[in-house]
Amino acid sequence: MMYQVEQNQIYKRYLDGLYSRDLILFGHPDLNFISSENIDPDKIPLLPVEAFRDAKVYAEGDKNHELEFRSSGTTTSIRSRHYVAFKSQYEAAIFNGFNYFYNLNDFVILAYTPGYIANPNSSLIWMLNALIGQDQTGMSRFLEVGMQIDEDVIQTILNSGKNLMLFGAAFGLIEMAENFPIKLPSDSIIMETGGMKTHRKEMTRDQMHKTLANGFGLQSDRIHSEYGMTELLSQAYSLGDYWFKTPPWMQISIRNRFNPMESMEAGQEGLIGVIDLANWASCPFILTGDLGVKRTDGAFQVLGRVNKHHLRGCNFLLEVD
Repeated sequence: MMYQVEQNQIYKRYLDGLYSRDLILFGHPDLNFISSENIDPDKIPLLPVEAFRDAKVYAEGDKNHELEFRSSGTTTSIRSRHYVAFKSQYEAAIFNGFNYFYNLNDFVILAYTPGYIANPNSSLIWMLNALIGQDQTGMSRFLEVGMQIDEDVIQTILNSGKNLMLFGAAFGLIEMAENFPIKLPSDSIIMETGGMKTHRKEMTRDQMHKTLANGFGLQSDRIHSEYGMTELLSQAYSLGDYWFKTPPWMQISIRNRFNPMESMEAGQEGLIGVIDLANWASCPFILTGDLGVKRTDGAFQVLGRVNKHHLRGCNFLLEVD
């Protein structure tokens, strides 16, 4: 916490403004709790994710960043930029996070990402390239856009003894399921990353998962989800239900949308706040634009967006039916 206050000028400026203007409104007497060794995560001020659109959120001084990620968007929209000081940070978050829930060596990953390939600074593309690069068999790859999965490829994966993971943005996977339905091996996993954005009419996650399950001939519990965004280095995963779980260095809090210094109780709706310690060189304390709820065990569900006219992040699907 103190590192961010001392090194991250944008976060410090945010705290200065927060406590000078809103001291009475938010009810915090001072900043003394920041220097405490036992900080309550639910009391940590979270930087609004919009800051990544408006400024360089960075805590490594004059060191040149090694990676720069940009959110997707139109040529006229203001896109978020995440400056990553150390490439190894993102690699560690990707591999350790994935292997916390799955065994990467068990899978051949087929990635389907129409719309993202055109963004050379996409963090999703970078992540998928990293995962694909770990496959020593050479079978993992990006799929050609607008084409059915080759049945010979599926058979080769079956013969290898590995499981298939079809990993991609929701809108692309739905279009594939609807236009090129194919029965995948029953132990396959569909990993959707949200990312519907403005490509098509929004649908509930329940509707979307049923469409994917039907299109690929799988049981509904084989449809999994990943929750991440340009401004974060870590990912949360939903393993066949609608509840996302985080790796140990990532923690979720639900904040009052009208007073983000107040954390909501389990089961109460609010803004999703993320503490992502992998983000230590940019900002690990992020207030997203996503609405959600959290269970007592820390799992959370994404309910929607605060502002449907300014969609951001990678997962904004509406509440389950």
